[in-house]
Amino acid sequence: MEKIALVVGASGITGSNLAEKLIAEGWITYGLARNPQTELAGLYPVAADLLNPESLSQSLADIQPTHVYITSWMRNETEAENIRVNSLMVRNLLNALSPKKTVQHVALVTGLKHYLGPFEAYAQAGTLPETPVREEHPRLDIENFYYAQEDEVYAAAERDGFTWSIHRPHSVIGKAVGNLMNMGTTLAVYASICKETGRPFQFPGSAAQWNGLSDVTDARLLAKHLIWASTTDAARNQAFNVANGDVFRWSWLWKQLAGWFDITPAGFDGSIQPLETEMAADAPIWKEIAAKYQLKEPDLNRLASAWHTDLDLGRPIEVMTDMAKSRKLGFTVYQDTRESFYDLFEKLRTERLIP
Repeated sequence: MEKIALVVGASGITGSNLAEKLIAEGWITYGLARNPQTELAGLYPVAADLLNPESLSQSLADIQPTHVYITSWMRNETEAENIRVNSLMVRNLLNALSPKKTVQHVALVTGLKHYLGPFEAYAQAGTLPETPVREEHPRLDIENFYYAQEDEVYAAAERDGFTWSIHRPHSVIGKAVGNLMNMGTTLAVYASICKETGRPFQFPGSAAQWNGLSDVTDARLLAKHLIWASTTDAARNQAFNVANGDVFRWSWLWKQLAGWFDITPAGFDGSIQPLETEMAADAPIWKEIAAKYQLKEPDLNRLASAWHTDLDLGRPIEVMTDMAKSRKLGFTVYQDTRESFYDLFEKLRTERLIP
């Protein structure tokens, strides 16, 4: 049977890597976004607004997907508004697809805020989980738009009879421009600025993150996990953590990243030094760097998301994910984290996004 994928958020880190993998494996692949990318060969772009049911119905009129991958979200001022908007986007999408009766599986990508709490209460006292985080952990007694998105998927699955999977990656490392949460590219841009200006490559986070164990999720591994869960009977109707499979300490990895850029690392010095503050005045500097090296993106804010990197690196506890559930069900893919960063940096340089 022909497999037809609809990747929602196909211009982001997760969605673009997923679309590329699906196409490579022979899937007919549609990429939905407000401003869909047209650079990926074999991807059928779909321009639609998830908050506009009429726009969705028109854009999806001739598309009959068998598998739907939801990788997009929208950031709002409050968690209450995050819940309203992001649950509505999922509901509108699944309502638009419901009459087609073609959807076999829906995969939703969320993340570790499922365990750590939403932006307003992120990793604060009263919400801190035991680590490694496991899928069996109950929901926190606090509002969280991830929970609202899940509930929309569950309700539509019960109505329409499709299977589902929930995917909870740690920080996703991969290439995307204009992405709201992009640690790898943020650190690449920061390192490039440090090298150009002679500033120290200063670790911005907490003692717990500097000294504790952590892990991350390569976007390429996440793509493989999404396809695996959506095509494996044993993985149906399950929630999964997704991480590379190794662990590291930032006290080690920070030196590795500095070495790639041939700059001197400066480690944790006793206090958190937010990257958002450190890079607050760097937009003009980046524009000069972009002009000097003929880079493709002179807008710092299209590449760096310092606020999100600060959230991850400033956490008061070490955070890592348990992958036993996926392993037991047959997903054994592994990715070396240092190579995740190095591969990303090489790609950014090759595509003239960093000098």
